[in-house]
Amino acid sequence: MRIARFTTGEDPVYGLVDGAGEKIAEITGDPLYTRIELTGATHLVEDVRLLAPVIPRSKVIGIGKNYAEHAKEMGGEAPTSPLMFLIPNTAVVGPGDPVVIPGFTQEVSYEGELAVVIGRLAKDVPVDQALSTVFGYTVANDVTARDLQRGDGQWSRAKGLDTFCPLGPWIETSLDPAGCRIRTTLDGEVVQDGPTSDMVHGVAELIAHASQAFTLLPGDVILTGTPAGVGQVVAGQRVEVEIDQIGTLSNPFVAAE
Repeated sequence: MRIARFTTGEDPVYGLVDGAGEKIAEITGDPLYTRIELTGATHLVEDVRLLAPVIPRSKVIGIGKNYAEHAKEMGGEAPTSPLMFLIPNTAVVGPGDPVVIPGFTQEVSYEGELAVVIGRLAKDVPVDQALSTVFGYTVANDVTARDLQRGDGQWSRAKGLDTFCPLGPWIETSLDPAGCRIRTTLDGEVVQDGPTSDMVHGVAELIAHASQAFTLLPGDVILTGTPAGVGQVVAGQRVEVEIDQIGTLSNPFVAAE
C-alpha cells in the first residue's frame, strides 16, 4: 500500500496511491493514528502537489557510513556499530521542493537513501521484533554540507540545514528493506546505483540500536545510509533518487537569495 500526503490548494490530506502511481484515493485523518477510511474523493497525481509523506513530530535519525564502499570513499571504514546523528524536522521538505543552499557553504553533496517511518512507540526493541515497529518506507536525500561537516567536527549543522532532508514521493507499507535498489541521478546522469542488501547494519538492527538510545515515536524517520557514489551538487542542478519498489524523489537545488 502506498500512502501519500498532498494538497489541492487547501489543508494537507492523505490518500492511497494506485499501483501505476497515477491516481490518489483520499482518506480521512492521519493514517499513523487513525484507521484508513476512504472519503470517496479521488485525484490524479499530476493534479495535486505531493508533500513530504511524513513530517516527523519528534526526530529524524541519520545513520552514517552504513555501506562499506561509501565508507571507503569517505576515507574510512564502516563502524562496528551504527553511527547515529539527529536531524531537525525543519530540514524536511517534499518532492519537487527546492533544496536551498546557503551562502556559507560551498560544498554540498547528495546522498540517496532508504528511509524508515516508525509506526508505533518503541523503546529497547529486540532485533527480531524491530520490523514490527515500521509503518512503511520512503525515499530520502540526506543532503550534506561537506565543508561544514569537516569544519565543525560533528554533523548536526552540515546535515540539518533547512530543506536538507527531502522525503517522498510517498510511503510504501509493504516491501523487503533488504531487497531494494537505490539509484541516484544528477541532471539525468546516474551517480549512485546500489542494493540495500549492501547495508553493513540492516534495518532491523538500526531500529533496535536507535531504540536503545531514543524512544521512537510514530512518525519518526530513520535514514539508513547511502551507497557509494556521493558527490557535489550545485545550484541549478536537479537530483533524483529512485528506489525501485517505492518511486522517485526529485528536487531542484537553488542558491539562497
